[in-house]
Amino acid sequence: MKDKRTYKTRKEHSNDMSYENETSITNEDKGESNLVLLIEQHKKEIWEWKQKESKWVEDKVLLDGTKKLVNQLSEELTRMKKRAQEAEGENTIIKGIGNSSPEMKELQARVKQLDASLTNALEINESHQRYNGKLQRRVTELERDNKILSHQIEDKVEQFRKSGL
Repeated sequence: MKDKRTYKTRKEHSNDMSYENETSITNEDKGESNLVLLIEQHKKEIWEWKQKESKWVEDKVLLDGTKKLVNQLSEELTRMKKRAQEAEGENTIIKGIGNSSPEMKELQARVKQLDASLTNALEINESHQRYNGKLQRRVTELERDNKILSHQIEDKVEQFRKSGL
């Protein structure tokens, strides 16, 4: 090993030479302890990889479940679309048959007939209301006239009684 260096000039005192006394240890010097260190490092790496693998397996299970759910929903959606198309077709057929069927034509004719009857009934009702209004006014006039005549008759009867008849 090299001898320790000493300061020879005053200028050298400003330089730090303490690092020169340090020795470095190489892997060759470690021997068996280097092997233990490597084993520990590999164990840590193996544990980290197992953690990653566990996360990957978890993600794969989640992905597989999601795929299965999406496939089920897709199949259900396909079935629902077919049912909707069938229902639309049946509805179109029913409308076509229903509007041109003899029963529907009879019902439409009956509706027209009932509409006409209703119109006539409303006109008659309105006419009767007008007539009843006129009658009510006439009854009121007659009642008034009856009261007047009643007073006149009472007055005449009083006059006849006073005159002795």
